[in-house]
Amino acid sequence: MKTESHSINDVLAKNATSFFIPPFQRAYAWGKPEIVRYFSDISRIIESELDKKQHDKLEHFFGTIVIKEEKAGFANKSVVVDGQQRLTTTLIFLIALRDSETDLIKQDFITQNYLTNNSSSFQDKIKLKQVTKDWDSYRALVNKTELNTGVISNAYDLLKKLINEKKRLNPEIDFKHFIIAIQRMNVAVIFLDERPFKGEDPQIIFETLNSLGKPLTLSDLVRNFVLLNMDSKKQSDIYEKIWHPKIEVILNDNTSKFFRDYLQYKTASSLKVVSDNNTKKLYQQFKDFVEDNFENHNDFINDIVRFVKCYKWIITEIVHDSISLDNANDREIKELLRNIFHDIKAEAFKPFVLGLLEYHQYTINSVRLSDEILISTLSTIKTYLIRRRILGLTQGENKNIVTLSKKTEGLVKGNISMLELLTNMFYRLRLPNDNEMKTALASMNFYEELKQYSKLILGKIEEHNTKVAVDFRNPKITIEHIMPQKLDKSWKIELGESYDVIHKNYLHNIGNLILTEFNSEIGNKSFEIKKKKLETSSLNYRLDIISKSSWNQQSIEKHQTNMINWFLETFPLPEENKQKLNWNTQTIENTSFSPLDSDAGEMAEGNKPFELQIFEDVIKVNSWQDVFIKFLKYIKENPNFDFEFILDNQTELFRREETVIKWKRLRDLIDSNIDLSSRYKAFDGKVWDRVKNLNDDLLFIHINISASNCITRIGSIMEKFFMPENSVQIKLK
Repeated sequence: MKTESHSINDVLAKNATSFFIPPFQRAYAWGKPEIVRYFSDISRIIESELDKKQHDKLEHFFGTIVIKEEKAGFANKSVVVDGQQRLTTTLIFLIALRDSETDLIKQDFITQNYLTNNSSSFQDKIKLKQVTKDWDSYRALVNKTELNTGVISNAYDLLKKLINEKKRLNPEIDFKHFIIAIQRMNVAVIFLDERPFKGEDPQIIFETLNSLGKPLTLSDLVRNFVLLNMDSKKQSDIYEKIWHPKIEVILNDNTSKFFRDYLQYKTASSLKVVSDNNTKKLYQQFKDFVEDNFENHNDFINDIVRFVKCYKWIITEIVHDSISLDNANDREIKELLRNIFHDIKAEAFKPFVLGLLEYHQYTINSVRLSDEILISTLSTIKTYLIRRRILGLTQGENKNIVTLSKKTEGLVKGNISMLELLTNMFYRLRLPNDNEMKTALASMNFYEELKQYSKLILGKIEEHNTKVAVDFRNPKITIEHIMPQKLDKSWKIELGESYDVIHKNYLHNIGNLILTEFNSEIGNKSFEIKKKKLETSSLNYRLDIISKSSWNQQSIEKHQTNMINWFLETFPLPEENKQKLNWNTQTIENTSFSPLDSDAGEMAEGNKPFELQIFEDVIKVNSWQDVFIKFLKYIKENPNFDFEFILDNQTELFRREETVIKWKRLRDLIDSNIDLSSRYKAFDGKVWDRVKNLNDDLLFIHINISASNCITRIGSIMEKFFMPENSVQIKLK
């Protein structure tokens, strides 16, 4: 095995070499995200070439290509073990470049140098032999004959469009600049030893390259991007003195999340949560941002380090650093951060609060955020979140709250308040007023519906009433039902003849609940015994209970009124907002979304679809499985899409095999597990035993999926088929 560095131009332009992609390789699979990223690299090289100030022109490392050489008469045949996607994309790019030119000499230059080879043994003397599935489409491109629609043609059309658009926007760019870009895209070419005892069998190597190793994280990619353009000594210095101790050691497993939230704050735009599926896309967005906004990587490093301590305060539940020099303010800020990000777990506000903390810690554009405005802002956020959680409202926050980041400087300068920002959102993101809170709290099952937030709410009410902090997170502090969950004879007498109705309607109501230190000791005791025990409690709640002579419906409703009033005082609104409609009543909210929206999964969960629109076609649906089936049916019946590609790449698209299978295979699965019979439906929406004409090739779709899984599957197909974000819209009831 030996490795050589070459430009991809030199690899492809070898006159006496042909390339063969063996049958064990997958078919061409690059979609729009990968191709746009590829063309972005081409563009950067061209812009470097045109920049007269640059002496050292930009080059780009394009990855690794693994080849095993074979002799074919007087010529060489290179078996492509790994890197076929890179080679194929570059050749499709060159074909698109050829076909965007009118000069026959330039067209012939590409055909003769890159696409064909007189010594080739392949049909039409084509230099690169694709896998069988792609061969006809690729050959049609090379020969300029009629082309079937599919992944290859999609890539060609997109690249041709990008080339023409690039030339239109900058007439200075011409044919030679694109060729120069190819000459400056470098690859590491690994040549395998053909002797069998060396253990370098192409298929084994391919399987090893594609199955071993942990995928690179976003933080890995960002670190490598920042450091690899430096010489080795500087790399070591930066990593050992700055990157590792000041970023990675502090943030640990949260480093990738930090880079995403940093980028969300800086761009005031919503990005998908980091996952193996979207790491490369997020990395490219990050890379583009750095290159567009920083003179060099040192400037970027200096900027990123400024945010690390601020992010640590957000993700760390108990902060030991000093955020404010004033001790009282410091305690209050830390408690508010803990409430928002650990008690309520509000991911959506991380980028925005990251920006607040930056302005609080550093003077930016001659302004700095005061303790008072920071505390007021965080308090408003806490009130906003708690009021919304009581109503079960979360949808839209992840996508829309981050856009408030563009208002951070105005907030710091006092030009706008947090309350104004939040009350100017649309209805789904509203700040609930007092009337909504009273109605919800009076009727809801507070104990069970708000398990995640109930101790926080009751603890903050106690703290508000006594002005003393309550350790509501302590497991010894629990929520006590005054009227117990099981009624004995004494309690039935206490409640009166309608005890069963009262018990059913008020058991988990906020009017029957208090916070205590000894729940297990008084659980099912009589009201008189509970009162005596509560007299020894240190919590203020006891006073409202021990003042009652009996505990019945009237007592519960009186305590309910007190609790609701205390809640409104603890999580207050200004007088003018208490009855007001706290949203932008002029904004008409869109109830439809695209599967490619950053919060698409969140939009889907808990809601029911009624309409699927694909381009101009409007399709009625009544469930999420219906959405998935009818989307696939549309793709299958539309000649512009390659449905066979979906069948051949199910693991990549759906993260599982046999999402779409033929009846002959499903029949075998049902024989071994009858439970699977209801998990697959045909395109008409029927399970197998309702289908009249079963045949071996009839397709069935796996439909045992959540709403978010449905959206993820459709989004994967859209990206691979270059479908615009707005080409598919799902309307909710």
